[in-house]
Amino acid sequence: MSRKHAAGGSTPAIHALLEAGVEHGVHEYHHDPSTELSYGMEAATALGIEPEQVFKTLCAEVDGHLSVGIVPVDGKLDLKALAKALGGKRAEMAEPKHAERATGYVVGGISPLGQRTALPTAIDETVELFDEVYVSGGRRGLDISLAPADLIRLTSAVVADIAKES
Repeated sequence: MSRKHAAGGSTPAIHALLEAGVEHGVHEYHHDPSTELSYGMEAATALGIEPEQVFKTLCAEVDGHLSVGIVPVDGKLDLKALAKALGGKRAEMAEPKHAERATGYVVGGISPLGQRTALPTAIDETVELFDEVYVSGGRRGLDISLAPADLIRLTSAVVADIAKES
């Protein structure tokens, strides 16, 4: 399969989907660095998608080990619930530079797919409410849509109640 993609080239996330033969959509939008919206809410607004269907990828340290929590962009990651879901006792948000180094992506464009290092991952259970969800495609201004089952499978994620309202 070609490494190029119709939407202006490939990222490791898109490449991982192509290699796995997973049906997906690529959605580019103009990222405005001056926006007051979070990266995820900017994506939902720009793409005209309900925020609960767009998921953000957050890196945390669970018992001192980098991990990933994936939650809807209009919610927050419940760190205690993330630790429990991944079999740990305590979690705290990871330093951005550690997240960037481990995943190979910049903050605001961290994709749960095609990460440099496969990290333990938990996805909020609301992911299963949709036929299709959106996650970062590996850079700001790029989202990928795919079936929740494919996202869960490709990230080897645990599905749990890890989100709380903003």
